[in-house]
Amino acid sequence: MSNTHKSDLLLVIVTLMAAISWMFSKEAVLLMPPLMFMAMRFLLAGSVLAAIAWPSLRRLSLDQVRRSAGVGLVFGVAMSCWVMGLFHASHVGESAFLTSLGVVIVPVIARVVFREIQPLSTWLAVPVAVGGLALLSLKNGFRPEIGQLFFVGAAFIFALYFTLNTRTANQRTVVNRRGETVEKHRVPALPLTSIALLTVGTVTLIESTLLEPWVPTLENFSGILAMWIIASAVIGTAGRFLLQTYAQSLSTHSHGVVILVLEPVWVALFAAGWFSETMSATQLAGCGLIFLALLINRWGVISKAVKGWLRSQKSA
Repeated sequence: MSNTHKSDLLLVIVTLMAAISWMFSKEAVLLMPPLMFMAMRFLLAGSVLAAIAWPSLRRLSLDQVRRSAGVGLVFGVAMSCWVMGLFHASHVGESAFLTSLGVVIVPVIARVVFREIQPLSTWLAVPVAVGGLALLSLKNGFRPEIGQLFFVGAAFIFALYFTLNTRTANQRTVVNRRGETVEKHRVPALPLTSIALLTVGTVTLIESTLLEPWVPTLENFSGILAMWIIASAVIGTAGRFLLQTYAQSLSTHSHGVVILVLEPVWVALFAAGWFSETMSATQLAGCGLIFLALLINRWGVISKAVKGWLRSQKSA
């Protein structure tokens, strides 16, 4: 098997790991406070990655650590909204499509906040995504569920996180307040991810300490609950990020973009089997429009990936 094909296969596994993590997380928040769960999950996952990334972590400058922690702070707020959405959600499959709106919002944030020029596909995708959101939230008039509001809020903050994460992971030149040109050195993916995850764990730990009761959970802590926490941390977080980084290192092609947008589809399928969820025609249409918006938004990269794959098949 070529490295490109191996990368594609591993990325499919990554999307499955991300999707199954939704099930682990939902099971966990049914048994314990949601922010406490996120703190345990991300501190555990971040510690695993930090142990692996320790040599590269020691080589980071103070500025690189500060920027990585800043990314993690935004990520922590986004994950706080996400887990509260999951805690209140009545439909996990629908929730995954709402969260995936963040991918569509990324270029909008990049344009509005960082003045980055965006392709036409971005502006075509936005109204399609809004149409999908409308179908999901306006089915009984404008009475969106609290869980839906949390997920939409998380999508916007995830979009900012994705943009900041990309800028931190790539070297760039900026002008500081004194008008001086400064080179911002890239932060390697593994130490960046480990610092970000540990920051998420710290943020949610502080939130949980201030907002949630700990005693009932600690007194009734069970092996089943520990299993959901460990599975979410090791499989859905640390393992997923490690495997995704390795898969992307195997190939210079961008097939992964096509594969990774399948995550909400897998979540909906897992939720149907795990929680016996079904979707109404309106929900299916809304999720379908959001998925279509994902494809439109990534159309430039998707078309290049498909053409590259076809060329590789011809030359094989």
